[in-house]
Amino acid sequence: MIKPYLMFNRECDEAFKWYQKAFDGEMVAIQKYGDMPPSPDFPVAEDDKNLVLHAELKITETGYILGSDYRQDLQNDGKVCISVELNSEERAIKAWNLLKDNGTVHMDLQPTFFAKLHGSVKDKFGVTWMFTVR
Repeated sequence: MIKPYLMFNRECDEAFKWYQKAFDGEMVAIQKYGDMPPSPDFPVAEDDKNLVLHAELKITETGYILGSDYRQDLQNDGKVCISVELNSEERAIKAWNLLKDNGTVHMDLQPTFFAKLHGSVKDKFGVTWMFTVR
């Protein structure tokens, strides 16, 4: 499944509430950075704990937007990426390896607390892809 993923600088919660109102949408999920299990590999500053780690808003019968507060400067990366949800680790790894060639890895494709594999990469054409294998 492919969904647009919107990236924000500390304004995701406000933006998604606004989009929810605009579309009479249904907030399917919203997680904050403070909801994550503590990890020395991904420390969260006290000021960042209320930022949105992941939000999902249903805006039409079959249409969704996803979003989060990005913890890096977005000036060179844009605010939209393509979220690809796959059920095959092999397909994800194949696509990942191709897209990262001459690209920039933002987060290595790796197991997380919410997915078998998850990662983000900007390809050589400047398009950012987010992979999730459930």
